[in-house]
Amino acid sequence: MKPASITAKILCVLLLTALAAGLCAGCGKSAAPGPQNHVALTLWHPYGQLMKTLMEELIEEFNETAGADKGISINITLVANATEINEKLMAAVHGDPGASAFPDLAVIYPDIGIILAKQGLLTDLSGLFSEAEFSRYVRAFLEEGKMGGDIPYILPVAKSTEVLYLNGTIFDRFAEDTGMDRSRLATFEGIQAVCEQYREWSGGKDFFHCRDLFNLAMTGFHQLGEDLIIGDGAGGGKLNLAPGAYERIWDAYYPAAVKGGAAVFDGFGNYLMAAGEIVCTLESSASVTFYPDTVTYADNTKEECELVILPQPVFENGEKVALQRGGGMCVFSSDEQREYAAGVFLKWFTAPEQNQRFTAQTGYMPVTEAAFGDLMAANLEGVADANVKKLLETVVQMQKEYRFYFPSVYDGIEEIQRRYNQSMLREMGNARQVYLGALAAPGPDARTAPGPGATYEAASKGALERFKAENQ
Repeated sequence: MKPASITAKILCVLLLTALAAGLCAGCGKSAAPGPQNHVALTLWHPYGQLMKTLMEELIEEFNETAGADKGISINITLVANATEINEKLMAAVHGDPGASAFPDLAVIYPDIGIILAKQGLLTDLSGLFSEAEFSRYVRAFLEEGKMGGDIPYILPVAKSTEVLYLNGTIFDRFAEDTGMDRSRLATFEGIQAVCEQYREWSGGKDFFHCRDLFNLAMTGFHQLGEDLIIGDGAGGGKLNLAPGAYERIWDAYYPAAVKGGAAVFDGFGNYLMAAGEIVCTLESSASVTFYPDTVTYADNTKEECELVILPQPVFENGEKVALQRGGGMCVFSSDEQREYAAGVFLKWFTAPEQNQRFTAQTGYMPVTEAAFGDLMAANLEGVADANVKKLLETVVQMQKEYRFYFPSVYDGIEEIQRRYNQSMLREMGNARQVYLGALAAPGPDARTAPGPGATYEAASKGALERFKAENQ
């Protein structure tokens, strides 16, 4: 065969290859979402009550505007709490009979996210977002979605933190009589001093409540420059209960819980506040809508409650650190078309305007720097709920002054947290009964009867050692 003929054949092959590539590229473009090539995505989320309504309104708006323009619609196919969503996702992972198919998008938390990522079920969001787009999010919120690695699997959509809810009506009466100032509530040590003085002023009532003592411990350790949990995520972790920092954590709640002043209660603080049983509680910012405007006392008398919302307390000489909470949206691996469509929706949903609307009425924090900045300030005046407005003012202050941290993901972390809280509540409850019983019992000789200090020591004997042994 002549060289010219060989060259012609090579050119022909190259031409056909190029033509085929062009046709394939054309196929890819025609397969992209558009008005003539509609893509319907499914979404699971755990938001109930007010957030459910807001979610539905925003998704309807997307479907009728940006989604309609791009040929994308979102269908909510499951609204359930996080535990139920996790159970359904794990059933799908294991291929259980009757298990639901994976959705295209879901609001999840890192504990389940790390399992799904290891199974190769989640999309690497860096393929859907540019670095410039990622830079718009609050960095700590974005980092949590990497679950300790380098790949962003979960995009933040709404975050909460922990704040101090205070019944300003009762506190102001107490302060007028005692000279106490709200500034004492900025530190855990100050709160302990207030607990003692309030107990005396009120005739034995509790002042303070903490919804989750494990979270208090984690945050306290970070404020003091340490970590409550040590170990690697793959092999699980254990509590850092060595002498030193942990004693400060213990003393931030245990003494007042035994003597009276801090509540021993496994539940939400709004119930205690509504009954006038406490004056302040440390709890999630997302709980703000559940806090009362009035207090109803045991004798059925009522009075108004002026709710005051203060930043997360800090240990003396510690760094201003607060816990960030809340889930984010993941995209399940499917095909390029559906994953692209999911990315379009996520960018729209977390854009400052939509994200601020989604969070401004609920006590959740927006997730972009812009929504936290000028946009939040401009929209605060339009927030109808006075308590939500106070909350948002507080979290904006915290966003400027505090460092938000997120807990590392460890195997069995839920069980560690459950056991920690139950152990603390049991030790405090038992010691409190012994202490109050000893105070009430008449001594054989008033001149030699032990004072409250000795009674507290007797009631608390061995409590810290038992707690550590159970939680090692």
